[in-house]
Amino acid sequence: MAAKINLLRMKEHGTVAEIRQDVVHVVGLTNCLNGQLVRIGDIVDGVVLGFDPDYVLVLLMDAATGVKPGDKVVSTMAEFKIPVGMEFMGRRVSALCKPIDSAGPIREDARYPIFGVAPSVLERVPLGEELQTGTKLIDMMKPVGKGQRMLILGDRMTGKTTLGVDAILSQKGRDVTCIYCCIGKAEAALNRVIKLFDQHGVWNYGLIVAATASDPMGQQYLAPYVATSIGEYFMYEKRADVLIVFDDFTKHAWAYRQISLLLERSPGRDAYPGDIFYIHSQLVERAGKLKSDRGGGSMTHLPIVETLQGDVAGYIASNIVSMTDGQIYTSTSLFGEGFKPAIDMGLSVSRIGNKVQWPAIKRLTGMLQLEFVRYKELERLTRIRAGASAEVEERLRRGRVLEAVLKQPENKPIPAEDQAIMLFALNNGFLTEVEPEDVQARIEALLQQIRRDSPELIEELVSRRDLNDAIKEGLHEHLKRFVSATV
Repeated sequence: MAAKINLLRMKEHGTVAEIRQDVVHVVGLTNCLNGQLVRIGDIVDGVVLGFDPDYVLVLLMDAATGVKPGDKVVSTMAEFKIPVGMEFMGRRVSALCKPIDSAGPIREDARYPIFGVAPSVLERVPLGEELQTGTKLIDMMKPVGKGQRMLILGDRMTGKTTLGVDAILSQKGRDVTCIYCCIGKAEAALNRVIKLFDQHGVWNYGLIVAATASDPMGQQYLAPYVATSIGEYFMYEKRADVLIVFDDFTKHAWAYRQISLLLERSPGRDAYPGDIFYIHSQLVERAGKLKSDRGGGSMTHLPIVETLQGDVAGYIASNIVSMTDGQIYTSTSLFGEGFKPAIDMGLSVSRIGNKVQWPAIKRLTGMLQLEFVRYKELERLTRIRAGASAEVEERLRRGRVLEAVLKQPENKPIPAEDQAIMLFALNNGFLTEVEPEDVQARIEALLQQIRRDSPELIEELVSRRDLNDAIKEGLHEHLKRFVSATV
């Protein structure tokens, strides 16, 4: 008969001494650790976030309603872990991993620490596979690799969330687990994302972790950590590729600033505490591509940051630029001109870039970015000068055609094979005589013709990711047929 094993469980008891909004001062906990979970009364959870010579500072996870001085506090001497598992797929949960979609309880498969340790350099491999975002401007000129940390920043109402959500929509059928992490945003903004997930079938491969503006500061602070821990379960246990969109880190920094002032930490620049850099770098360092003996999974981070009046050198923005592998900058002026997505090519950069890009797109884009930037500069100059020469007018017309090729409606991601065909058509004079307003319709008609008559051509392009002689010949034949049919 097997001997019964009794596990030794240590507990420590304390008392609530004072309450300051969502921060509680607790006395009597002499052996607790930073990041440790405690229970106040019967139902209120808190996490240890600071220490003082006379008391321990505990951040409440739920609203402070019902907590009062004298309440008993129990510490289990265990680190803060959250439930994770396959059943989280297709669900919407809070920053405490509790379901908020009225679809019933979620069965957990394991528990992961909320403040996990980033994989070491020895556990990682260089990035070598592209994560297709479906946004032409990004995939053609600023590509993102699986395991990369790519920042999306810009002023409010310039399409930052659209870029992140479109990247999630683009992963349909690509075996990528997607997590949208909502931090401090309005309920209406979250509901718009939920509606898009419903319309595009994202729940089959995605989930949402949400802490809206109406939730306690503690949950807004913990939401990105929770989303990352859930993503790590899929990366380590299921060997999956994971994409997490954090919307947005500015609200996360605001929540941590409020918490830090209540924790009596000295304010620094813009009243942020000195460790604001650490909390974000701790998060984004958990992204990466693992070695095959660690499962070979990857985690890609797309954090979003809101700037004020285009100030890219702002404190939070510059902090996160320094810890990511590139940034996509959305411009208010471009958005106002009707150029969407309003990505500023001059201020955007990818430090992984064409190492992971399709060879076909890499060759076809060549001087595309330089040509586009030159066109935008020429356009600005001609606005204040009258009587441009015929040569300048022709350059402007070609630039408008290129601009029309790069424009894209929101929530309609474009696959890489379609992007390669568009670039091939552009580089081979297919759009030379076309008016800018007719470009999109002409390209769509060409793509429909190729899908209908030569699906094997597209299949070979997808498998090779490059243009061999046979593919080039097939595309040239379709261009000739299309032109002759429309003459």
